[in-house]
Amino acid sequence: MPQSPSTSKAGVEHREITPGEAGQRLDNYLMRQLKGVPRSRIYRLLRKGEVRVNGRRSKPDYRLEQGDCVRLPPVARGTPRPLEDLPLPQGLAQTLAGAVLLEDEDLLVLNKPAGLPVHGGSGVPVGVIEAMRRLRPQEPFLELAHRLDRETSGCLVLARNRPALQAFHACLREGGMDKTYLALVAGSWRGGPRRVQQGLTRDARRGEVRLVRVDEEGRDADSLFTPLAHYDGATWMEVKIGTGRTHQIRVHAAHEGHPVAGDRHYGDFAFNRRLRRLGLRRLFLHARSLSFTLASSGHSYHLDAPLDPDLARVLERLGDPETP
Repeated sequence: MPQSPSTSKAGVEHREITPGEAGQRLDNYLMRQLKGVPRSRIYRLLRKGEVRVNGRRSKPDYRLEQGDCVRLPPVARGTPRPLEDLPLPQGLAQTLAGAVLLEDEDLLVLNKPAGLPVHGGSGVPVGVIEAMRRLRPQEPFLELAHRLDRETSGCLVLARNRPALQAFHACLREGGMDKTYLALVAGSWRGGPRRVQQGLTRDARRGEVRLVRVDEEGRDADSLFTPLAHYDGATWMEVKIGTGRTHQIRVHAAHEGHPVAGDRHYGDFAFNRRLRRLGLRRLFLHARSLSFTLASSGHSYHLDAPLDPDLARVLERLGDPETP
């Protein structure tokens, strides 16, 4: 008869953030410190204020600084399943090996496939980061530098050392990152480029997904939409984002009356059904390029992820485009 994992409950702990730990998000820090505690439980501890930084409540995305004092509450910790025991889905290793766009001493960049989450959770035991650590057990340090939605493909950066990770995060915070996406949206976009600056806030949960909505009191979000071509009932778009909020492009596009093709949560049902007949089986959103310079090395990067063949075929089946 199989035995259930053992659990232990430690007392309150106070940890001082070292120079090597500074710069990372609080939630990521907690994942490492509270091994065996479910991700959902960690976020609940944060919401309830049981985790404190310098005696105060802190949000999951707070960036830890050297010398911060983090209070870890007493919490039952299951014995984590060894990483080497987690099965990789069939074909995933080959897919990720073929997805590498760039690798140097600081960064590993992938053209992330659609449908693959960047980390495990919500019923998916293995995401990109868990799989890459399995595939590269010799790597002393490998961390997600940012995130993409599960259904979005394209440029995903992993850091191979702490200084590179901190420098990448500084680019994100200080506006030193150019991020360009490609999307197919419903309807004929009128006019040329349009900047959408609408605040966003988390809304109700639908299944495992926490939805987002436009809210004047929400977090600032900035998206620049530029039409590249018009099709019958659809527009091919370039989107540059100055912020990186959850579902930002999808919610801004829907707010403008032009939801992204294949979007199950914010999209147009009839439009999605039409595109499905043309072979679209996913969200038509692709992180095309990233440009930035790492202060830690002075190295400038321009990363470009080619459009997936399945998306290119959908565009071909829409017929001849008209330029704006």
